[in-house]
Amino acid sequence: MASHPFSLEGRVALVTGGNVGLGQGIAVALAQAGADVVSVARRPSEETGALVQAAGRRFLGIEADLGSLDPIAGIVAKTLEALGGLHILVNNAGIIRRADAVDFTEDDWDAVMDVNLKSTFFLTQAVGRHFIAQGHGKVINVASMLSFQGGIRVPSYTASKSGLAGITKLLTNEWAGKGINVNAIAPGYMDTDNTAQLRADPARNQSILERIPAGRWGTPGDLGGAAVFLASGASDYVNGAILPVDGGWLAR
Repeated sequence: MASHPFSLEGRVALVTGGNVGLGQGIAVALAQAGADVVSVARRPSEETGALVQAAGRRFLGIEADLGSLDPIAGIVAKTLEALGGLHILVNNAGIIRRADAVDFTEDDWDAVMDVNLKSTFFLTQAVGRHFIAQGHGKVINVASMLSFQGGIRVPSYTASKSGLAGITKLLTNEWAGKGINVNAIAPGYMDTDNTAQLRADPARNQSILERIPAGRWGTPGDLGGAAVFLASGASDYVNGAILPVDGGWLAR
């Protein structure tokens, strides 16, 4: 039995996009709470692995491109074979393309939707079959402020994150009665590769900071507590929530 409601001892967490940024921050927080961790990413997750192992937990890195559905069955099989179970899925992998709506291309639309929404759904479907069979599981989707707002110059990203919020609620309706919690975290403006262009633009950077009551960009570590909560027994009666971690952005 867990020593406290936030303990993840004996759990295995699969984190997509776990090699850098928000995914790495979440993976490390889950490991520090007691979970063994699998990172799925297009590039090696060696740094994440070292941080997870420094927390005393087992680690598996899987290199896979979630721009297609081909790797999904193998991801689940490798996780179960190497670590002997799977209890937590964090759908963090995502990409962004920026252009005015009138200039946006079909390739940029499809690339973002394939990773952020299509592969996320079908990986969750594959993991969900395992969770249903074992009678419990935790799904955490990484949504966005653009699950609530429109944004500018990111039409496919906005569509994908709005869709992810909807899928979070749909899966809750279908799976909550089967012992599976499906929730989402909606990060605010975070200091990651995805926001490098915004932070490099002095005027845009300043306008964003002026809108954030906390007065700063978020960091990957800021998501850790929310992820541990939603992955743990402390959230067993939390279903279909989309939890903003935004420094107060939505309160403005």
